Amino acid sequence: LSDIDLKVKSMDQMELALQQAKNVLLVTHRGIEDFTFQTQETQVESINKQIKNARLSGGIIAGISLLVGGIGIMNIMLASINERVREIGTCKALGATGVDVFIQIIVESMVLSLIGAIAGLAASLLIVDLLAFLAPTGNTPIITWEAQAIAVAFSGSVGILAGFLPAIKAARLEPIQALRY
Repeated sequence: LSDIDLKVKSMDQMELALQQAKNVLLVTHRGIEDFTFQTQETQVESINKQIKNARLSGGIIAGISLLVGGIGIMNIMLASINERVREIGTCKALGATGVDVFIQIIVESMVLSLIGAIAGLAASLLIVDLLAFLAPTGNTPIITWEAQAIAVAFSGSVGILAGFLPAIKAARLEPIQALRY
């Protein structure tokens, strides 16, 4: 035998029934405990543990993705500032303050990240629809509007954070420095 199913009348008798079954199996197996017991409670615990691990793995992957995306946005913005040094210098010579330039770069960085968020949402919705089409079951993934809002908010936050260093660099440029380029 590889499996024996037991049914207990009441959950109050569960421990006693498990102990009795263990005693009987130990006698029939000559004292060797080469068997295990699985109750529905342990199966539920196992499933909950698997769900927790999957969520943790997904969270770690999402965190790494946000970090990589933020570094990419920062690099794009730094390259953009290096190419626009004369433009920034001209704006400052015409009266723009460092705060004006800072805000402009932060807004550009945030818009860049929000464009990525919209593309990501569109891709995820298409993938979920494709999964539902290929494997129509009651377990198809569902993307809620709350999850979409959180994703867009995180993306905007990453854009703002990734834009700080380039924005500070651009805001510190002096009009005379721009003329050297």
